[in-house]
Amino acid sequence: MSVQSNQPSNQPCSPGGDQQGKNATEPTFAIAPGAQEIDPHAVARGLIARFGPSGIDPRVTKLIPGFDAPFYQAGLAGYSDAAMRIIARRHGAPVCITEALLDRTLLAGGKGFAKADLGELHDNVPGGIEDTPLIGQIMGNDPAEMAAGAIKMIEQGRRSAKEYRKMVDSGIGELRSDALLNRPTTFAAIDINLACPVKKISKKSRGGHWLKEPKGAIAILQAVRDALPASIPMTAKMRIAFNDTPEMKANFEYLFDACYDIGCAWVTVHGRTVEQKYMGPSKWQPLKELVEKHPDRLIFGSGDIWDVNQIFRMIGYTGLTGVSVARGCIGNPWIFKQARAILAGQEPKAPTIAEQRQVLEQHFELALAVNGHTRDPELLTAKNMRKFGIKFSAHHPQADEVKKQFISVKTLDEWREALEKFYQI
Repeated sequence: MSVQSNQPSNQPCSPGGDQQGKNATEPTFAIAPGAQEIDPHAVARGLIARFGPSGIDPRVTKLIPGFDAPFYQAGLAGYSDAAMRIIARRHGAPVCITEALLDRTLLAGGKGFAKADLGELHDNVPGGIEDTPLIGQIMGNDPAEMAAGAIKMIEQGRRSAKEYRKMVDSGIGELRSDALLNRPTTFAAIDINLACPVKKISKKSRGGHWLKEPKGAIAILQAVRDALPASIPMTAKMRIAFNDTPEMKANFEYLFDACYDIGCAWVTVHGRTVEQKYMGPSKWQPLKELVEKHPDRLIFGSGDIWDVNQIFRMIGYTGLTGVSVARGCIGNPWIFKQARAILAGQEPKAPTIAEQRQVLEQHFELALAVNGHTRDPELLTAKNMRKFGIKFSAHHPQADEVKKQFISVKTLDEWREALEKFYQI
């Protein structure tokens, strides 16, 4: 089956903007000689023979019940709110990750905390019930603030802002979250972002810049792991190096090993360097070498998963535990349904016009609920949904015309007009 690829973006941290920019190039195959000849169905059969019907290492499911497939939806800056996540889950995504939330924003109780969708969704949308398992991703530069931010996330802000700030001021030794031992949490795990190619803030590292200063990243990992209850797994997201120099490659290996030594359940590794951002193809060979060097570790991969076939080809080529689907799932939740079909030994199908309309309508309703606290929810939702409509248009037979129509959408009426014009059932 041929699946159309969505367009990439120029925003940082698993982005998906509407226009091409200096930080991202058009979708292309990863650098992985022979990978495109790999039969996705054969890979799926091999996974099932090894792990059972889910195709996922049972160690993963033991850590996060419900993680029942060898793929998940990545955190996507400006995209992966509750609305997008719920749509992905309805189409087979077993786990989703929030976009990277800055530790200081979390502690300040700003909109970064709201973006994790910790509050109640309006209009009785089952965000909390349906949006699980959910992994919260955080990014920052101070060990104590990262630890306190992780605690606030899993506690869903049960304490006051002053109490969380006091945690930071009291020192890392006092950062503990024992309150959750017998209480449920929205978040099944905390993911530390050591991959995002953002700029430094006031000369301080964050995201992928920690690959230049691995000891600083290790301090953060240790602080967060010590602060979290043992029942909450910690994971990490990395890139294959800061750049292609031998020194930076050595830094990666040092930090990668430290993640597991400190107690990360797994690491997801993106096949580009930090300096590369989203320019040019990713490289799957370094991921293959990681698995060969550490066959007993749980390792997920990321990079150039533009259609369902690439999910299984990455696994088949590298031997990874599973795949993080990022830009390839924006406007394409069917990629998860198609992957489930392949695992079931079926041929994946492209979405019909009726299915596309249904998802567009559901996504809009969910996004409207997420934005219910704003001054003009309908106006904000109509504007924000343009970027999704543009991505969804790739599946339509009149893709170019539909894209142009969505680009011009500014109101709810214009959104409905686009659906009536191109998605008649």
